[in-house]
Amino acid sequence: MKKMIKLITLAATVAMFTLSIAAKSLPTSFELQDQCTQENKDAYYAAFRESRTTDQPKAYDNAKKYLACPPGAEVTEATQKIIDYLKKWVGLYEEGVSANKLPTLLYNEHKYKEAYEFGAQQLAKDPENLKTLVHLGANGYLVTSLKDPNINATALNAAKKAMALLESGKSLEEWTPLSGKDEALAYLNYTVGVFTLEPDPSAALKNLIKAAQYESLLKKTPQLYAYIGGAYEAGPYAKLSAEYTTKFGGKDETPESKLALANINQIVDRMVDAYARAVALAGSDAKFAAQKPAWNESLTEWYKYRHNKSDAGMSEMLASVLSKPLPPEPTPLTSLPAEPAATNTGTTTPSTASTTAPTGSQSTPPSSTAKPAAPKPTPTPGPAKPKNNHQ
Repeated sequence: MKKMIKLITLAATVAMFTLSIAAKSLPTSFELQDQCTQENKDAYYAAFRESRTTDQPKAYDNAKKYLACPPGAEVTEATQKIIDYLKKWVGLYEEGVSANKLPTLLYNEHKYKEAYEFGAQQLAKDPENLKTLVHLGANGYLVTSLKDPNINATALNAAKKAMALLESGKSLEEWTPLSGKDEALAYLNYTVGVFTLEPDPSAALKNLIKAAQYESLLKKTPQLYAYIGGAYEAGPYAKLSAEYTTKFGGKDETPESKLALANINQIVDRMVDAYARAVALAGSDAKFAAQKPAWNESLTEWYKYRHNKSDAGMSEMLASVLSKPLPPEPTPLTSLPAEPAATNTGTTTPSTASTTAPTGSQSTPPSSTAKPAAPKPTPTPGPAKPKNNHQ
């Protein structure tokens, strides 16, 4: 609304022309039999002037009524100036309304279907409208429950295009209710990750990890880390595990199989870290009561796989995991380290798993059972609420 007022105020520099109106009170209603008598047109214009700065929707309504009337056979210079002024004012008002409609629908009214339909119309007129792209993209993860392919496509495409424009150096003058570019990029990456998680978990993983790098509410959202764990599990882990089974399953251990297992263990350690963050951040929050048991189950399963079927030390790891930075995707190992390796498959500690591989009896990594859940809106506050409503 501030922008709208600013835009409309610019029109105040245009000279105002006052018509002589009979000294009498304005009609209480303009719904008269003849809407366009000169008396009514004078009343519309007078009502417009009275409410131009105090009640702009009312002023707009009266300006539109005036302009809807035929100018007449003979248009005086003063009347033409009024018509020109009102046309300019109405144009500025509609521009301001249009610019503020999308944020209002998204952040104040939470009318996502209407917001994305309106946003799609705006992008059809201006495909690189960065403000529209940012707001649609940052809130995109919230519309998955609508199960509308068109809305999903609008949200995902907006998020991708907004990220590309921001990363190319483009910016906005006003980010509200987002705090700025970093928070926008966090939610844009999150939206892309959420939509990509099921069809392409390996690709989604990159966006989800990026989302966790920026300072935003997402950084403290357990759902984000659960998605990261699931993306690792259904993406790179499932691929490497299947390759391992095909090449080395049931065969004697070789340097090549040990290297393959070492690379798998790097992925498992990232899964353990991600699920641990989800569990730690969920804490005793009732919002996550339904999800936390599944996250804890995944954490326990993979922690035990890496610690010889024992959960010893898991509580201590949970207590400290949030004090450490989120690890990046591991770099694939191309050779085994020279140091002696551990003696039992799956016993390497997370701190050394990225550089050592277990030896001893051949063991096939467990098959991944992870199927990333269909994208759902995270239950924690996101950009879809005004800043002063964040908790």
